[in-house]
Amino acid sequence: MLEAQQTNITEEAVRSIVREEIERAFKKDPAKKRMAIVASKGTLDWAYPPLILATAGAAAGMEVSVFHTFYGLNAIHKDYEKLLKVSPVANPGMPMPVPMPDIVTALPGMTSFATGMMKGMFKKKNVATISELIEVALEMDVNLIACQMTMDVFGYEEKDFIEGVQFGGAAAFLSEARKSHVTLFV
Repeated sequence: MLEAQQTNITEEAVRSIVREEIERAFKKDPAKKRMAIVASKGTLDWAYPPLILATAGAAAGMEVSVFHTFYGLNAIHKDYEKLLKVSPVANPGMPMPVPMPDIVTALPGMTSFATGMMKGMFKKKNVATISELIEVALEMDVNLIACQMTMDVFGYEEKDFIEGVQFGGAAAFLSEARKSHVTLFV
């Protein structure tokens, strides 16, 4: 039965259908298109998702806010290049050139090796760097917000962060989240 119903549909037709569905959905919900993201991780591999999602949302015409809390502050700290690393220890998803037991991945220098390896993989695949993503995010008016409470706990000051970062507490995020169509915790 299913085979009899199959038709030859082109990629262009599928894209057209998806565009029409999105337009219909936004007509049903005319409120402003907004996205609010919590960035809570401070490693290189976890700095990418909130920045990629934020820039993609902004490119789609959404107003985007990324609330960086706890170790997520590393991504917007002036020293993010030094702070954002990848640890292969207890990271079973980390692709290594050869299988290694956890005891080997804990050896001195393995974090630098894993970080360099990931940066190399991203460069080889033409993935934007964190620096490029931050630059694009700021150009697209993405609100990069540093959690004031976490800054206080960690002893950070506003001058410790890249230019363009805003500062606010949990209430600032909640204000954005309650008006958002998409709210993510990364």
